Amino acid sequence: MTSGTEPATSTRTIRVAHSPDSDDAFMFYALAEGLIDTGGIEYVHELQDIETLNQRAMRGELEVTAVSIHAYAHIADRYALLPHGSSMGDQYGPRLVGKRIYGADQLKGKRVATPGPLTTATLALRLFQPEVQCIHMAFDAVEDSVLAGDVDAGLIIHEGQLTYGTRGLTLIADMGEWWFRETGLPLPLGGNVVRKDLGPDLIRTVSRHLKQSIAYALDHRAGALDHAMQYARGLDRSTADEFVGMYVNQWTLDYGATGREAVQVLLDRGHEAGIIRDQVTVEFAE
Repeated sequence: MTSGTEPATSTRTIRVAHSPDSDDAFMFYALAEGLIDTGGIEYVHELQDIETLNQRAMRGELEVTAVSIHAYAHIADRYALLPHGSSMGDQYGPRLVGKRIYGADQLKGKRVATPGPLTTATLALRLFQPEVQCIHMAFDAVEDSVLAGDVDAGLIIHEGQLTYGTRGLTLIADMGEWWFRETGLPLPLGGNVVRKDLGPDLIRTVSRHLKQSIAYALDHRAGALDHAMQYARGLDRSTADEFVGMYVNQWTLDYGATGREAVQVLLDRGHEAGIIRDQVTVEFAE
């Protein structure tokens, strides 16, 4: 929007990609519904599962996208993490489930369904038990694969973290809980990244708009939850609200010192374990 004294500017289109789940929908509510003034920038939303977004980020296709923190290690040359938009598991996270309980040692050699090789869930699992056989598949196929006996266990992300028990599955390990015992830190699962070639001025503007969208949702929770319910995969409103609260909170507004440390420690441990090839120094856009 321009005043009478400001020169008119042409509209710039920025693609913003995120997962079609209730927590991402919640944080992008204000942007998607045009509830904040974005000036000469038009945001076009693209919704795909997180592993597809990870792969698209590897190719540099999107200006702004949600990615797994694990995937960020492979795109750090081209993208910077925005200081907000994180999905942080504070003593909870992706859940390893099965039809029976296994101890960590008993999982050696077991076939485990995972939601994709670049997801943070898979990175955490491989740190938890390096000798599992990861069978990658779409995140929403994991539970069925376990129930069919095609795999010994499955790694659940998104809303399934709250509902797996209704399908008769049993918790083997919570990756966020395990990570906290190991490090005393939250488990940084996902974040928003921005392509560096947008330049510092545009990056600052985009960053401000995304933070405003998150803050608006937290301040207008009922409306944002209404919007998020269309992506809640059958959850009732109370359970959807619980799930959103797990992953859109104070960590989402800003990683803070602890959140930033958690990202670096996770990627360092992935590198030390030989899962992440290169040492990565995490770069946050400002």
